[in-house]
Amino acid sequence: MTEQTLYAAAGGAEGMVRLAHAWHARALADEVVAHAFSHGYRPDHSERLAAYLGEGLGGPPVYSTTMASQSAVVRLHSGNGEHDEMDRRATATFAQALDDVGISDPRLRQAILDYWCDGIRRMSAHPDSPASVPDGLTVPRWGWDGPQT
Repeated sequence: MTEQTLYAAAGGAEGMVRLAHAWHARALADEVVAHAFSHGYRPDHSERLAAYLGEGLGGPPVYSTTMASQSAVVRLHSGNGEHDEMDRRATATFAQALDDVGISDPRLRQAILDYWCDGIRRMSAHPDSPASVPDGLTVPRWGWDGPQT
C-alpha cells in the first residue's frame, strides 16, 4: 500500500489554501518578514503559494503548469542581499501557521517544515542578482523522507 502524499495528509488543495493564508497573515504581522511585502504583492499571493506548496508536497502541478516556473519564482526572490533574520522569522511564522491550521502530527509537521526550510534555502541562494538563477529549474518535490527525484 502506498503512503499518502504530504499534500493529501495536510488536507489537499483546501489544506494548502488554509496554510498559505495563515502564513501570509502571520508574515504581514511580523515586522521583519513583512518587509518582503512592503513594495506590494499580488492579490492572489496566498493562492499562488498554496499551489506552489501543494505541487511540492505531492499534489498536482498547478503552479508550474498555470502560474510560473521554478526559475521564475526563484528569480522573484533573488537579488535582495543576505536576509538570514528574515529567513529565520519566515520559518517561525510558518511553524505558527501550521499550528493555526491544526497540523499537529509530528511527522507530517516536520516533513512540511523541512520542505519550507529547503525552499527558504533555494529562494536565498542568489542574493546578488536574479540573473544568476539558471533556466529550467523545476519545483522541488518532497515526501515523507525528504526530497523526491
